[in-house]
Amino acid sequence: MKIEIFQPATETIEYFAEERCYITEVCNSPISPNGSLAIARVPAGTTTQLHSLNGIDETYIVIEGKGEVEVDGDLYSISAGDQVAIPAGASQRATSLGKNDLRFYCLCTPRFRPDSYINLEVEKTV
Repeated sequence: MKIEIFQPATETIEYFAEERCYITEVCNSPISPNGSLAIARVPAGTTTQLHSLNGIDETYIVIEGKGEVEVDGDLYSISAGDQVAIPAGASQRATSLGKNDLRFYCLCTPRFRPDSYINLEVEKTV
């Protein structure tokens, strides 16, 4: 049985995710189950949804902008070049604090799967 090692290029489209940011999947393929890479863009003045990833470690690598990342209740100021290593299951969210959008790589190990995403925000009913 031959192992698949090649993934032809596909169009990368930025889409709006339920977590209140834009995502561009750069690499997320079954041929590379040990990791995936995406770019998140958080519009200026926006905070993403509080969430965790079940069974997936995630590293944010800031490309541009200024902001704040919350991991398990601890806050970190971030800007270009900063990295934040988020362990699997930790609560997380990011806020864009500058005049420009906050952009960062999202490196997931193993690769991101939509069923790993857990929304930790509780909607209040009246």
